[in-house]
Amino acid sequence: MNKWMLKQLLENWLIEDSGFRDITTEAIFPEGAKGEARFIAKEEGIFFGMEVLETAYSSLGMDVTFVCEIRDGAELKKGDTIASVSGSMRDILTSERVLLNLVQRLSGIATATQEAVRAVEGLPVKITDTRKTTPGLRMLEKAAVRAGGGVNHRLRLDDAVMIKDNHISACGSIAEAVERVRDTAGHMVKIEVEAETEEQVTEAVKAGADVIMFDNADPETVKNWLRHVPKRIVTEVSGGITLGELAAFGETGVNVISMGALTHTVSALDISLAVVEEGGQTNERN
Repeated sequence: MNKWMLKQLLENWLIEDSGFRDITTEAIFPEGAKGEARFIAKEEGIFFGMEVLETAYSSLGMDVTFVCEIRDGAELKKGDTIASVSGSMRDILTSERVLLNLVQRLSGIATATQEAVRAVEGLPVKITDTRKTTPGLRMLEKAAVRAGGGVNHRLRLDDAVMIKDNHISACGSIAEAVERVRDTAGHMVKIEVEAETEEQVTEAVKAGADVIMFDNADPETVKNWLRHVPKRIVTEVSGGITLGELAAFGETGVNVISMGALTHTVSALDISLAVVEEGGQTNERN
């Protein structure tokens, strides 16, 4: 991840949450009060967010010592300690909600991605994300997909060409859209075309597309459409694909399955920050 971008994002999010000051924490804890807390997994899953925590505690002026216990991509069991922090109680508690929100969501994405990857294990197909990410979180959400074993689709609009239904409708045809792109894009830029019918698949092949995405097609339709596509062209299927359908799509011979659900409807993984009380016990209550 871009460490400078991550630092700036974290600064903005912490300012958004704290405003002028944390009234509650500052009233309870005098300046200089010290303490310790632990990030603890409340359910099984895949963890992602260590760089988020490290950057927050080491680069934003907090008086906090951070010790990580696991690595990104590690499997969590309920009760596992993810990381420990010690130092200023004001810094630990004021930053708590923002950091938990991030690592919970990112770990949820990594967990969902690994479930999808395991569903097609042994099949020659890759699981990828889409641009259906949370504004402001794309860099982190895309990294979480990688931690879960998936691969990234284009990162941004300037990363690759993707000719979609609205482009085709407004332009008049796939052939015309591809030609216009070829006239302006550099030779390093790949062109993907979204196809919704068998006729569009054959048109995309003739137009010289590098990648063809079969949109909202069932596995039998995908198998039929693949007959028209030479091996040199990468094939992708997308559109409301569920976890239970992944194996069937993977068995068609398509190269890539893209899933917007990895980022736009994922459930956060339950992780808590528990303060260590006297005697070394946390305030967690099961």
